[in-house]
Amino acid sequence: MAFITISEIIAIIAMIFGIGYIFSDYFRKEPEDADEMLKYYSRRSNAWENTKFAAMVTAPPLVLHEFAHKIAAMSFGATAVLKAPYFMYLIVILLKMMHFPLLFFVGGYVSHSPLAAGPSAVVAVAGPLTNFLIWGVCVLIVKYNWLDSRYNKIIIPMGKISMFLGIFNMLPIPGFDGHHFFTSLISLF
Repeated sequence: MAFITISEIIAIIAMIFGIGYIFSDYFRKEPEDADEMLKYYSRRSNAWENTKFAAMVTAPPLVLHEFAHKIAAMSFGATAVLKAPYFMYLIVILLKMMHFPLLFFVGGYVSHSPLAAGPSAVVAVAGPLTNFLIWGVCVLIVKYNWLDSRYNKIIIPMGKISMFLGIFNMLPIPGFDGHHFFTSLISLF
């Protein structure tokens, strides 16, 4: 089986643009200098720029989270397929276009062939652990100035999104990674 299929590439592209658009009002690309400011404010709409910027901030934690699940499942010999919930993206995008006051976070998911409880727990926790790793790397980048400070406007919110995804996904709510992790652990005993 190929590591990634055409349908998975399409799902990733849909996730990137979908999540970028959903968060485009929350993570906006701000102009850096006077010339850019003039161009920025003279446009009728900065929706595309804001969508691209929001995608740069939010997509890496989301896509890497899902890839961690896929890689973990495949490392245990399972068949794993990354998928995007297209209908949920459509609903959330329509709600955003209607200026619905709540923001819904839509991600992706990996379906895999059945695994024993131990490997299943590892697969479930792989995504959140990846988010915690991204969060830690973002903190270190900012704390030790590993990159030029102009990148902090991307790195800081990316770290916060990663932290949120890691914590949120580890909640033991049915359908979340935390629920799969804890039920797999409990079934081991």
